[in-house]
Amino acid sequence: MAQRKKIMVIFGTRPEATKMGPVVQELRRHPEWFETKVIVTGQHKEQLDQALSHFGIQPDVDLTLMKEQQTLAYLTSAAITGLDSIISEEKPDLIFIHGDTQTTLCGGLVAFLHKIKVAHIEAGLRSHNKYSPWPEEINRKLVDGIADFLFAPTMNSRDNLLREGFSESTIFVSGQTAIDAAIKANRSDYTFNEGKITQILNQKSKVITMTVHRKENYGAPMLRMFRAIRRLADDHPDISIIYPVHLSPIVRETAFQTLSGHERIHLLDPIDYSDMINLIARSYLLLSDSGGLQEEAPVFHKPLVLMRDTTERPEAVSAKAVYLAGTEEEDIYAVTTKLLKDKSFYNTMQNAENPFGDGEASRRIVQFIAHHFGLISEVPEPFHA
Repeated sequence: MAQRKKIMVIFGTRPEATKMGPVVQELRRHPEWFETKVIVTGQHKEQLDQALSHFGIQPDVDLTLMKEQQTLAYLTSAAITGLDSIISEEKPDLIFIHGDTQTTLCGGLVAFLHKIKVAHIEAGLRSHNKYSPWPEEINRKLVDGIADFLFAPTMNSRDNLLREGFSESTIFVSGQTAIDAAIKANRSDYTFNEGKITQILNQKSKVITMTVHRKENYGAPMLRMFRAIRRLADDHPDISIIYPVHLSPIVRETAFQTLSGHERIHLLDPIDYSDMINLIARSYLLLSDSGGLQEEAPVFHKPLVLMRDTTERPEAVSAKAVYLAGTEEEDIYAVTTKLLKDKSFYNTMQNAENPFGDGEASRRIVQFIAHHFGLISEVPEPFHA
């Protein structure tokens, strides 16, 4: 029997935590295989803590880097310094990182500098526009170049990597771990921690859940989005809009200036992961510029109007689960109105197949790594949509 291996899992934001949470849980189901260490940078703080609590994860180290008005340069330098010290001390056999954040970039870079193998979950996503999503598109490409194991969520992501010259032997199609988390979090008997959500859901209106936070949409694009949403609420008395407003001061200022004061637009503070998933499951449709919501919406067959000019998840658009509307006010207003009025159009999006996963991605990833280290004899079957 091969010797037990030390695995370090590094993340720093709420989206990373919700997608890495199932992987940490799966790693810890096998203490005979792995000693698992969780390191968080605190790139986000309150929202990260909420997600950690949901998965029952207590970090082994929290760098608590978040500060007001933090810049990407500050985060990058602080995370590299903090992670370098920890990795030097722990000397793990493998480091897991996820996606495209500054924490991910720094974790991969420091691991490389210490010649420690890197497993990149959610590899191969591409928008082919280096400024959208920004800085995530370049972060992800850089991390893919560092990684030894590339866990692509879909065949499309795998094909992106192959076109860029990555060896097929380093790529494994795992499915998306966000699907694992979402399936487990949704419950028919769920009680919301944010009581106002229950009050809104008990009304007769169609509930639209929205999220807006992307940096590349700051300024004029975000203002156009919010104007479209305000018009939708004015023109459709049968809808209610729930918007848990991101903590970014820029987002909050624009949101409250444009959307507050309307009786059917409900501006909430950020809600925890369980509330968000169960709200998505009970919504009529979704409006967002989020990356992760593109994966979660098809799980619950909720049409998503994506308020972005590009997407690194084209599978959802191809499947007709997501409509890429751009950031122009008229386009957002028109397609959302069509979803509210045209039942055939709504049904087409509602009935789209989920291209991202089946709830088994975390198991596949952990078994693949266990096989690599000689802990089990068989390689798991890859995900097929």
